[in-house]
Amino acid sequence: MTRTPKPPANPSGALASPRFAQVKEEPAQRAGDTEQNTVASRLRARTEQAPSLTHRQLTQFRAIMLHGNLSRAADVTHSSQPTLSRELARLEYVLGFALFDRVRGRLRPTARALALMQEVERSFIGLEQIAARAQELRTLSTGRVRLACLPALAHALVPQALLHFSKVLPEANVSVVPLESPWLEQALSEQRFDMGLGETTEAPTGVELRPLLTANEVAVLPAGHRLCKHELLQPQDFTDERFVSLAEGDVYRQAIDAMFLKAGVRRATMLETTSAVAVCAMVQQGLGVAIVNPLTAAAMAGSQLVVRPLIMAIPFSVSLLLPQVATPHPLRDALVDAITQSAARAIIGATLPAHRL
Repeated sequence: MTRTPKPPANPSGALASPRFAQVKEEPAQRAGDTEQNTVASRLRARTEQAPSLTHRQLTQFRAIMLHGNLSRAADVTHSSQPTLSRELARLEYVLGFALFDRVRGRLRPTARALALMQEVERSFIGLEQIAARAQELRTLSTGRVRLACLPALAHALVPQALLHFSKVLPEANVSVVPLESPWLEQALSEQRFDMGLGETTEAPTGVELRPLLTANEVAVLPAGHRLCKHELLQPQDFTDERFVSLAEGDVYRQAIDAMFLKAGVRRATMLETTSAVAVCAMVQQGLGVAIVNPLTAAAMAGSQLVVRPLIMAIPFSVSLLLPQVATPHPLRDALVDAITQSAARAIIGATLPAHRL
């Protein structure tokens, strides 16, 4: 009695599938076996190679998964139900497994279909993002231009620049993020913003620095203060005055303190803050006098705040900071132009005679 040989184990140690064991192991004994082996070879190739899929097939599969039946999916894909049914059968053949169970005339996704849908969705989300980006480029909206700047500049210089920018490109979007130094310079070095505005005179790593403006610091006084009668102030005028200071460590605080120290002037420094805007707000309330940058002073000047120049020059500088590693935003140059024009107007305003109440 002839014994039938057992199918050999596959390389992983498991027995080969009976379906393919017969195709692989039995020798050809008849002429028809050659054709059988050819079919088996094609089937084996299908199981070993990734299926060749088209975007149309995946679009149709996604429509069926999203809408639950062939009729609605056919409407969405601008096809017919019979055509979609044939394409689905063709896709299942290419994949080598069923995507849906037919239950009482309805399609129920198989576990494999649900797993495949996750990958298809990732692909389509990417395509939708590309399409949205293309639309942005077509309309010149291109997402948001990300501008990082010192808080004082977000209050005093940037709004005027954005006003000009919006007239040129009314549909463009801009995100303004105030950051203090050194976090501002660090963020720009890490290329996390399209551009920046700061007071540093040294370019951070990976960033181009363009000097934008230089003007002198000015004194700010509460309305009705005795110093308002002076057109030009000198250090001695501040003797024993209640003085609102910038925070310790601020480079302009250090320059102001050094000026008074050199002149031998003592002030009553009772308040301090990190923000020039906050300094001016305190001065408006009559809490003291102060020295701040001319941009903030000009923005805050009014019936409650008087601005006066100083006889001693304390230079205040602003620079554009342009990341060099990341690809420039398509609208960056337009925003740079708007900021440059606003800075030029700000310099003129800072050098005009101080308003006298």
